[in-house]
Amino acid sequence: MCSSLPSFERELQDLHFVNRRRSTVHAGEIFELKAELNSDKKEKKKEAVKKVIASMTVGKDVSALFPDVVNCMQTDNLELKKLVYLYLMNYAKSQPDMAIMAVNTFVKDCEDPNPLIRALAVRTMGCIRVDKITEYLCEPLRKCLKDEDPYVRKTAAVCVAKLHDINAQLVEDQGFLDTLKDLISDSNPMVVANAVAALSEIAESHPSSNLLDLNPQSINKLLTALNECTEWGQIFILDCLANYMPKDDREAQSICERVTPRLSHANSAVVLSAVKVLMKFMEMLSKDLDYYGTLLKKLAPPLVTLLSAEPELQYVALRNINLIVQKRPEILKHEMKVFFVKYNDPIYVKLEKLDIMIRLASQANIAQVLAELKEYATEVDVDFVRKAVRAIGRCAIKVEQSAERCVSTLLDLIQTKVNYVVQEAIVVIKDIFRKYPNKYESVIATLCENLDSLDEPEARAAMIWIVGEYAERIDNADELLESFLEGFHDESTQVQLQLLTAIVKLFLKKPTETQELVQQVLSLATQDSDNPDLRDRGYIYWRLLSTDPVAAKEVVLAEKPLISEETDLIEPTLLDELICYIGTLASVYHKPPSAFVEGSRGIVHKSLPPRTGSSESAESPDAAPSGAPPSEQPAVIPTQGDLLGDLLNLDLGPPVSGPPVATSSVQMGAVDLLGGGLDSLMSGTGFTAPSTVMPANLGPPPSSGLGDLFDLAGGAGTLSGSHVAPKTVWLPAMKAKGLEISGTFSRQVGAISMDLLLTNKALQVMSDFAIQFNRNSFGLAPAAPLQIHAPLAPNQTVEISLPLNTVGSVMKMDPLNNLQVAVKNNIDVFYFSTLYPLHILFVEDGKMERQMFLATWKDIPNENEAQFQIKDCLLSADAVSSKLQGSNIFTVAKRNVEGQDMLYQSLKLTNGIWVLAELRIQPGSPSFADLELSLKCRAPEVSQYVYQAYETILKN
Repeated sequence: MCSSLPSFERELQDLHFVNRRRSTVHAGEIFELKAELNSDKKEKKKEAVKKVIASMTVGKDVSALFPDVVNCMQTDNLELKKLVYLYLMNYAKSQPDMAIMAVNTFVKDCEDPNPLIRALAVRTMGCIRVDKITEYLCEPLRKCLKDEDPYVRKTAAVCVAKLHDINAQLVEDQGFLDTLKDLISDSNPMVVANAVAALSEIAESHPSSNLLDLNPQSINKLLTALNECTEWGQIFILDCLANYMPKDDREAQSICERVTPRLSHANSAVVLSAVKVLMKFMEMLSKDLDYYGTLLKKLAPPLVTLLSAEPELQYVALRNINLIVQKRPEILKHEMKVFFVKYNDPIYVKLEKLDIMIRLASQANIAQVLAELKEYATEVDVDFVRKAVRAIGRCAIKVEQSAERCVSTLLDLIQTKVNYVVQEAIVVIKDIFRKYPNKYESVIATLCENLDSLDEPEARAAMIWIVGEYAERIDNADELLESFLEGFHDESTQVQLQLLTAIVKLFLKKPTETQELVQQVLSLATQDSDNPDLRDRGYIYWRLLSTDPVAAKEVVLAEKPLISEETDLIEPTLLDELICYIGTLASVYHKPPSAFVEGSRGIVHKSLPPRTGSSESAESPDAAPSGAPPSEQPAVIPTQGDLLGDLLNLDLGPPVSGPPVATSSVQMGAVDLLGGGLDSLMSGTGFTAPSTVMPANLGPPPSSGLGDLFDLAGGAGTLSGSHVAPKTVWLPAMKAKGLEISGTFSRQVGAISMDLLLTNKALQVMSDFAIQFNRNSFGLAPAAPLQIHAPLAPNQTVEISLPLNTVGSVMKMDPLNNLQVAVKNNIDVFYFSTLYPLHILFVEDGKMERQMFLATWKDIPNENEAQFQIKDCLLSADAVSSKLQGSNIFTVAKRNVEGQDMLYQSLKLTNGIWVLAELRIQPGSPSFADLELSLKCRAPEVSQYVYQAYETILKN
């Protein structure tokens, strides 16, 4: 019967029989092995142990032989001893009581004359993770840590780390950690490396302990050992060096000089560890040093060499290079060609190379980059082609001089009529329009020809944006948008939102022709849609259009902020942290370890050392890219809780200058929003200022929140007369080569300004003034250049009011209101820092409705509440309320409780953070009162500075 089975079925049966045999050991087999293990003949005994290990390796259970195998430990044969120890490590956990039998042998082997056996014993001890045994192993380990043979000492050092993982308290009580620290001064480099590795591992699991207390003497010993270690020893030492903070730039340079030779090592892990140390310590070196330039040149070749390895190593190297290029692009600015894609590169390597090419693109190399990218756009790999087309757009935005050539290249690609190429090209052309308005709109006709071929949401949304934005230049814009409207409910949310905005823009530009179209889209968005984002946007547009067309035009058609090419850059503080993790998994993921390592234990946030001379100092005005005024910096992103910021997060520009519109966020009443009020908007072909009469069916009842959403009936809000502190000297003449700068900050009618007094106390004329702010907590930045029309003669003083905005780069400062400033003139660049009063950031629409105040106060956790006291205030409750309102701190409610006046107040900061206050006025002597201030805020770190603002306003 079996012979008639097909051959493969017979093979399957045989395989099943073999597997069944493998998983079990017959009693007879165990008996035979037991007899052989107890044989007097050494060779027979060794062969028996080999059979046991072979069975163990294929998964058979041979734990029944534990006592017999342990008896074989008593031998001088090193090979046999290794096999027995291997068995012991495997079964000690399941047979802890029997494993204790081996303790005496360990103790004896740790005193064996052969150092290999001593080391083998101590290594096995560390691998047996049984609590009962560990206490017996302390004495042998102590001896091995002080063994005369370095091989034993280096093995014992690693054993301490393993033992610490099993029983940390025991290791500390036995003083092994101090012995490990002593081994850093060992004469043998491998012992030093293993001691450093063990201490580093223990320190990672106990971040608060200061185990690696490095000083210049111990660093010198590590650097000496670095030259003679194995490659893995070098990695341990380099990683340890990266955690050291040199006391000054001279020490940092000395360490860099001694680490630099590691860049030529054959092992890529050593190279990356050396790069990490150099990148970190370069922060402390002055850019003016000759050595700094030399170091930059030395870093390039090893990074380039890493790209000649196999693809997997290339990818790891490229992910690390991506971080390095973002931090210091000058290192590889002349090495563009090595990042050109090869035909046989895997896709993950191609995409990473493409990303780095864009980061290195500059005016000097843009021609060859574009030539490469155009070539890539004709490849067969769709994902790669898409990225290549996007890369052309990024080049146009990054390098202004190349924009025209990039647009021409994109048009050539559109002519290929390859669907996915056309769609990607349209997406990037939209970004180019945003970067260079009124420059390349002549290509719109070509884009419109390809309208029918667009089937991807992002491309459709981009095309709709272009049609809506440039509707006045497209004759049939209404027809084009109407064609999209036909399948409105089948479109993705992204397309629906863009279509709604585009049709409203079209209506505001051509009101007489598109009334029916805008009513149709508003009806679809508000009545027929179940998407809350779409409905909210539809309602807001409807209310704007029906209440105040002029305001609608100013909001919807506001000038857009120019986009930046660096939207995909890693946030600077995260980048600094990732630089400290070069050569680890964090540098491949581009995420800090806390983001992907389970549990926070053992994770320490690292950061680069401060630059010598000016910690976090403001950059020189010269450092700003040419043609990029301060207003082009990225805008502050509204906080998640900023409801209005979320609802109006369209493609709108910065706030329109002039008094802001007071807003309040309240529940929406049941109003007939779609009653046809648009008829009243039509007046010929243009708009007229709205009258006080509203269409009857659009008039909200008093309880309606939507009617108040823009508070259009209430005018432009209160004109503020915020408190202005007297000018103080910010930059003394002796520190600025004769230039003295005094100043203060003010806020008037919603505009923030820095009021400066510049005095020339030098003997020469000063001219060519410029000013720049460092990143700060609230994005304060100059809204215009520092304009001093005539040169400043000796002993002359000039007074200037510099307008500020809050759309600069944001970085949390300590203290929160610290502002670092750089001022340049024809003599030099000067730096100073000053503290701005927080009340200049209190906005005019900071009055919260009572019910919302109550709900928000309850919603903010009690631990966020901060208490302060303002002593000896000379004002009554009404005077306090009036004075604070002048600085945009609004009283929501007032009551008297047991003879004490209670004021409930709200204010809003420019970044959308709300602060709620309860002000209790305690009656004091006839002329003085004490105030108790309670502040609640979702960002409690702001409270201290708000209190300071209260005290400043009320006491001046």
